[in-house]
Amino acid sequence: MNDPRKPEKTELYGILTTTTATFLTSFAGSSSNIALPTIGAHFGLDAVDLGWIALSYMLATAALVLPMGRLGDIHGRRRVFIIGVTIFTVASALCALPFDFGFLLAARVLQGVGASMQFATGMAMTTSIFPAARRGAALGINTASVYVGLSVGPTFGGWLTHAFGWHSVFWACVPVGAVVLFISALLLKGEWKDAEGESFDLAGSLVLGAGLVCLLLGLTWITRPAGLALIGCAGALFLLLAFIENRVPQPILNMRLFYGNRAFTFSNIAALINYMATFGVGFLLSLYLQNIRGLTPQAAGTILLTQPIVQAVFSPLAGRLSDRVEPTILASLGMAVTACGLIALSFVTIGTGLPMIVACLMTLGAGFALFSSPNTNAVMRSLPRKWFGIGSATLSTMRIVGQILSLGIATVMFGVMLGNARIDQTVRTEFMEGISLTFRIFGGLCLVGIIFSMNRGNVLTGKGNLD
Repeated sequence: MNDPRKPEKTELYGILTTTTATFLTSFAGSSSNIALPTIGAHFGLDAVDLGWIALSYMLATAALVLPMGRLGDIHGRRRVFIIGVTIFTVASALCALPFDFGFLLAARVLQGVGASMQFATGMAMTTSIFPAARRGAALGINTASVYVGLSVGPTFGGWLTHAFGWHSVFWACVPVGAVVLFISALLLKGEWKDAEGESFDLAGSLVLGAGLVCLLLGLTWITRPAGLALIGCAGALFLLLAFIENRVPQPILNMRLFYGNRAFTFSNIAALINYMATFGVGFLLSLYLQNIRGLTPQAAGTILLTQPIVQAVFSPLAGRLSDRVEPTILASLGMAVTACGLIALSFVTIGTGLPMIVACLMTLGAGFALFSSPNTNAVMRSLPRKWFGIGSATLSTMRIVGQILSLGIATVMFGVMLGNARIDQTVRTEFMEGISLTFRIFGGLCLVGIIFSMNRGNVLTGKGNLD
């Protein structure tokens, strides 16, 4: 348990630890993506190989985040978090070493392992440390750190790559990781392991991890026959998982969290839908601004920074507000604002003024901030302390799957509208029809998400929560 003698220091070091770690993992992802063309030139890689640099990290994270959350509940969230930070920091240094492409992929997988341990326990630690009356504000600060990392990553990562080479992007993560490790290991006192003594479901963890890997790979390759086969394999593995989980005393994925807890279930579904509807926006607009409008990467990146900056500003405010105002109302309003921004983007044309696009991105940023922090607060409030790690990990899984689905929708739409044609001025009419339809689909998803968000029950009063 936490040290009751110095709660203020525990809260201070706790928020410093989890916020800096969240910033680090977000920065690492966005900055390394900027360096991909340079990495490809260094190793002589094609587009498929470059995709694996990002995909290997994402697959490792998705497959392990739920088991790591359960291990944190049993053996200590701070302990698992510290191990995760150590692995992530060491793996970042390994990524920077100038060996071959296979070594880089292995190091990225190791980075994903460390990230999964941080994702699974960071939010759970914050929830454990802060009392319910101030929890939303703390979670809002954590959420803001995600967007700060995403905002700084492309700009700082591009500068590092230009000035010092792609290795420097990974080296930059090492000192930040060392700071997180110092605070969490030496300054942050106490431990949180509310499921201590319970068993770990190894069989369920292996089947769950394999199912998620098959699902994410299948969604990534959705236009290929192999993709459909992998999705079918994932379905079979999830059925096997349900069979296993109903027969073990302490399952890795307790179905009661979903069957008997409307607030938890609908909040996670709302998060999945929200990420499905928003993650592909940056990808689509980046292509539109550069390939259709002819902007430089720097100019396009500056415009796209609008959304995460607005999210970073408003997320702490939304989180603090969710401690006093019902999170169901705030999150649903945020989803509605996001839907308005997406529908507005569906009317963008080749000649649309850049201020209009910036206004749409600001709307999306405000909507996502208003949704994300209250929705996170709703998920964690709906669970007893012993399941905080699983709650945090489940929400992280929804985020990763939603991101993949969002890119999958965009990819399928391009395949239908453009076939194998390159995206340039010769296909700009077909491209604009494709992104317009995609934004309408995204907006429609948000409207569906509002239904789930509004029907989760009253979180502050406990209606719909798991006792």
